[in-house]
Amino acid sequence: MSRIGKKTIAIPKGVTLTLDGQTVSVKGPKGERTWTVAEEIEVKQDGDELSLIPRSDTQRARAMWGLSRTLVDNMVTGVTTGFEKSLDLVGVGYRAAMKGNALSLQLGFSHDVDIQPPAGVTFAVPKQTEIKISGADKQAVGQIAAVIRKLRPPEPYKGKGVRYSGEKVRRKEGKKK
Repeated sequence: MSRIGKKTIAIPKGVTLTLDGQTVSVKGPKGERTWTVAEEIEVKQDGDELSLIPRSDTQRARAMWGLSRTLVDNMVTGVTTGFEKSLDLVGVGYRAAMKGNALSLQLGFSHDVDIQPPAGVTFAVPKQTEIKISGADKQAVGQIAAVIRKLRPPEPYKGKGVRYSGEKVRRKEGKKK
C-alpha cells in the first residue's frame, strides 16, 4: 500500500475542482491546471476532499497511485500559493536584469544570455545577483531553474557560477606550492 497514495487531497476555499472522466481540472487564484490521471486509478470527490484509489493490484497501478496523488496535490498547491525557486549568481561581473518579461544574464560569456519565460512562469530580479522564478506549475518552474543553472554551474575551486539559494558547493583545495 502506498503511504502517499492513501492520503486524501484537501481542496481549499476559492479552488474549483472538476472531474471529467479521468481528467482533473483545478482552477484557482493563480491559474488553471489540467491533467489526465492514468486509467488504473479511480478518482473520487467527497465534498472538499479528493481521493485516488487503484482499480487493481498490478505493478503499474501501484506505481501510478502515489504519482497521480502527488501530481494532483501539486496542481492544487500551484493554483493556490504557487511555486518559487531562487537562484544566486556568484562571481565577478555575473549579473541578471529584466528585458521586458525576458531575463538577461551576464555570465562571463562574450555575449548576454537572454531567456524567455515559458507560459505561466515569471521571472523577478530583486538584486543583480538574485533571480526568483515563480509559477503555478512545479515542473515548469524547476525545469527553467535547472536550465538557467546549467548555463554556468558552480565550479568547485572558487565557487563561481549560478546556484540555487541555500545550495552548498563542495570546495576543492587548489594547487600546493
